[in-house]
Amino acid sequence: MRSWQMEEAKAHLSELVRESEHAGPQAITWHGREVAVVLSKAEYERLTGAGQSLVEFMQRSPLYSTDDIEFARDTGVARDVTL
Repeated sequence: MRSWQMEEAKAHLSELVRESEHAGPQAITWHGREVAVVLSKAEYERLTGAGQSLVEFMQRSPLYSTDDIEFARDTGVARDVTL
């Protein structure tokens, strides 16, 4: 991942964006500390799951093919409520 100083990133924003599309994420530093990362739209959508349906999201879950999950449930018919 290439690292850009804040002033350099501001001065060369179009190049920074182009690089994020072609070479991957680009880090931005401020006073020597990484403070931000610029991603391409495609990479952002891949990481966030944007554009996929709820069914696709659920099918990607590690629990999707598990049949033996036990959930503890309260079997009582009512609960105590303080008014």
